[in-house]
Amino acid sequence: MPDDALIHDRDAGLERLLEIMRRLRDPETGCPWDIEQDFSSIAPYTIEEAYEVADAIERESWSELEGELGDLLLQTVYHAQMGEEENLFSFQSVVRNISDKMVARHPHVFGHESREKSAEQQTRDWESIKAAERKDKKQTGALDGVAPNLPALLRAVKLQKRAARVGFDWPETEQVLDKLLEETRELVEARETLDADHVEEEFGDLLFVMANLARHLKIDPEAALRRTNAKFTRRFQAIEDRLAQSGKRPQDSDLAEMDRLWDEVKAEEKLKRNGKVGT
Repeated sequence: MPDDALIHDRDAGLERLLEIMRRLRDPETGCPWDIEQDFSSIAPYTIEEAYEVADAIERESWSELEGELGDLLLQTVYHAQMGEEENLFSFQSVVRNISDKMVARHPHVFGHESREKSAEQQTRDWESIKAAERKDKKQTGALDGVAPNLPALLRAVKLQKRAARVGFDWPETEQVLDKLLEETRELVEARETLDADHVEEEFGDLLFVMANLARHLKIDPEAALRRTNAKFTRRFQAIEDRLAQSGKRPQDSDLAEMDRLWDEVKAEEKLKRNGKVGT
């Protein structure tokens, strides 16, 4: 008998959400769309929700973050329900697994090791524990365990970090900059002399070095690119607003006019950043 009392109990917490998902996936009384989903079809939504969490944090929209975290939690519940249906795992086993992992990876909190460590030392210890876990899983290669389906830029950084741990890394940032110039020249040469496949390959090499440069500069390349995307969006929308004041749209304008407006918006942002607007 369906537990309607639990479904409508707003204070029931996680048990309510688990019951909602069980009901949605019920083959006889559930939602047709939810019933036909599988791990592969839900995975893109999981990735999307994780990025929406990151976006809310980036914008410091804390009210939105509450909702986005709920959406992300739903993804875990969804996958756990499908795992339980196929006798692969359950929500409780997922919770037990991550809890055991956190306890094992924090012996300075839950064990007998001293907490008198720097954040840097704790990071090294964390990586040592993770390396031991990979060894237990027969992942003996330096790059083993880096998920192939990560966003390409994020995976590039993780691969480079792993390689750096075994000494395969430039010791100085200047050497990365030299490599960046080299790869830029190779891309220009490829564009002039080679086919599209080789041009793509050289472009990929250039992006890989850019990811490496970000790592050496201690910059998160994903965060940096998100920031630039937001800046481009903001400035282009300002161009659209200024054109609209003249009764025009971007397609009614030309590059010269839009470039001039872009420079105006950029200059105004710089003045505002320096605290000179309205003084």
